[in-house]
Amino acid sequence: MVRLKVTAKGQITLKREVLDHLGVKPGDEVDVNLTPKGEVTIHPIAGKLPIERVFGMFKNTTGRSYSIEDINEAIAASYAGEAEQ
Repeated sequence: MVRLKVTAKGQITLKREVLDHLGVKPGDEVDVNLTPKGEVTIHPIAGKLPIERVFGMFKNTTGRSYSIEDINEAIAASYAGEAEQ
């Protein structure tokens, strides 16, 4: 168990041990659920990545450009079961 102290402003600071256990770091968000019994549960909000992680995700490594016609033909061939594997 980890014991936290409430400040005069009614705030608490989560200790490093708690942050590490939740897998959160400064800037991350957590959900706080209040139960009818007066208890609280804290859950990290997962899946939020910085937008920078998306850049280059679909980078063309073949060096070939594809026109919309090429893409549409590939889709049609795939749908007809004629696509090259």
